[in-house]
Amino acid sequence: MSTHASGAATIEEVAAAAGVSRSTVSRVVNGSTAVSPSALESVKRAISELNYVPNRAARSLASRQTHAIALVVPEDTTRFFGDPFFAAIVSGINARVSRSDYVLNLFIASDDPGDKTTSYVRSGSVDGAIIVSHHTSDLFIDRIAAAVPVVYGGRPVRERERDYYVDVDNVRGGREATAYLIQQGRRRIASITGPRTMPAGIDRLTGFFEALAEAGLEPVAVEDGNFTADGGAAAMTRILDAGHRPDALFIASDLMARGALAVLARAGIRVPDEIAIVGFDDSPVATTVSPPLTTMRQPSFAQGEKMADVLLDLLAGRNPDHVTVLDTELVVRASV
Repeated sequence: MSTHASGAATIEEVAAAAGVSRSTVSRVVNGSTAVSPSALESVKRAISELNYVPNRAARSLASRQTHAIALVVPEDTTRFFGDPFFAAIVSGINARVSRSDYVLNLFIASDDPGDKTTSYVRSGSVDGAIIVSHHTSDLFIDRIAAAVPVVYGGRPVRERERDYYVDVDNVRGGREATAYLIQQGRRRIASITGPRTMPAGIDRLTGFFEALAEAGLEPVAVEDGNFTADGGAAAMTRILDAGHRPDALFIASDLMARGALAVLARAGIRVPDEIAIVGFDDSPVATTVSPPLTTMRQPSFAQGEKMADVLLDLLAGRNPDHVTVLDTELVVRASV
């Protein structure tokens, strides 16, 4: 292949040499991750062989940068505004974005099967997206990830090598919470879990099972509380109605613990005397319930900041780590 003088090659020539579309070359040049590994390799080889140098003005025109980022939350509004986890994570994202040239657009995408949000994102209205709290059923997320660089809050449901995400160590958190209950001499331990359609729900339950197995114990009961206070109350009611009498509970969110505590109080079951409880989050809920909740602190604000950081790095053409995992920490109060 003949080599051009520096900068003489056009983007069309690079596309032809690489056997891809002009827009694929543009995505590679602009640092987008929405390119297959083989196409990326072909384009890089063609750029090198043709000595292609992107013209900065043409490059910004081609990339049509909007300096807007979409924050996509596949939940309903009640859940979004009622769960302190979202307040903390959005505060962290916003704190980081506000120190950049970008603005943040919020999409609460539950009632819409993602079509409106997806169309907006794919129309070129934003440069990238942050997605938090996704479920196995949220297939529209794949269409967003095919259009713009995406960073996930938490491990994606279907994890791929090219994905970028910032998670907390949910398995370890679940394991340490349960191990703490065992260390306090509790043996009949149940769990109220998050949805099994969400990695955070699955991972915290995995940690619970690991700690029990290590101690040679079997779970007394496992009920899904859907990460809501009402769900936690319903799960606690099911455990009691089934005749289970655990002496300890690992509850995978503070909100669910609030619901469970209300049910236990109505049943006249004393916490921690008759049943010890460890929650998860260390949200403001943990200090407003009675008794104040022993819980696993997850650094939600820091997680939000880091997610924004990773996306801004991607949009600037840098190479951030694909996976960041933040530690959890046990905070002891009066429920154990």
